[in-house]
Amino acid sequence: QVQLVESGGGSVQAGGSLRLSCAASGYTYSVNAMGWVRQAPGKEREGIAIIYPGGDITYYADSLKGRFTISQDNGKYTVYLQMNSLKPEDTAMYYCAASNARTKDIQTMKSPTDFNYWGQGTQVVVSS
Repeated sequence: QVQLVESGGGSVQAGGSLRLSCAASGYTYSVNAMGWVRQAPGKEREGIAIIYPGGDITYYADSLKGRFTISQDNGKYTVYLQMNSLKPEDTAMYYCAASNARTKDIQTMKSPTDFNYWGQGTQVVVSS
């Protein structure tokens, strides 16, 4: 099993920034990708981005490119989501996700919403 713990959410005014963190523990050797997903009230979960241990990144939400940046630490099992120029529509619960599927299978997934390990989420509220 893999456990994921997010932190860094909170309330911020529009135009502000937040940095979310996610620390993985447990059978991290089995993790082949980690990523971020968000879910706004009344909406479906939306994949944001994933990062592979080697550093390759896939962004799933074109609308967020340039404002959101995923990264990882040297140990590879802590990932970050830097969010800049936040907008009220970015208000959502943000989840960290991880997958132990084969890398080539992960690459065919439409979204990190298909990942099999999830954190409890961290709330982000952006006020206008």
